[in-house]
Amino acid sequence: MGLSPSSATRGFTLIEVLIAFIILSFGLLGAVALQAKAKQASFDAMQRAAAVALGNDILQRMRASDTTGFAALYNGSFSSDDKLKQERRCYSNTCSAAEIAALDKQQWIRAIQARENTGALDDATVCINNQPEIASGSNAFTLQVVISWQGRQEFTASNDTVAIECGTSNNKRRVVVLNSFMYLRAS
Repeated sequence: MGLSPSSATRGFTLIEVLIAFIILSFGLLGAVALQAKAKQASFDAMQRAAAVALGNDILQRMRASDTTGFAALYNGSFSSDDKLKQERRCYSNTCSAAEIAALDKQQWIRAIQARENTGALDDATVCINNQPEIASGSNAFTLQVVISWQGRQEFTASNDTVAIECGTSNNKRRVVVLNSFMYLRAS
């Protein structure tokens, strides 16, 4: 008995199965690459959220220490490579404004040391610049906190971002700039 013409066309040939497998493989490879990019973007978003939270913490602590001369105590920069001092005098004793500012800086350094598993930012630098507002009187200050760190993905930064001088400037640098204003309490 011979095969009828309709029964010879039933099913898939080996070539058709291989072509379907190749198409499926390319689709799966694309999904894996998309997953990797999504994980990188999620990590960058987590670091940006940590930087904003740290910047807000810095601003709030400066507002809490709003005594005469506070700008000199907080202005400057520090990085995740700075060494921590283990002095904890201010936890159980009364401290001066300078001692509180020094403790605040140590806690912020700990918060940016991702490689020591105490912080969330990788290769971070924090720059604090507080300036008195001459036009508003001697008790008014403009506060600026700049936090820069190294992200995982490269991108081309805008001219405004490149002009910011805080941390290492390269194609992986991320920057958050927080500006605020405050009045000192009457002293």
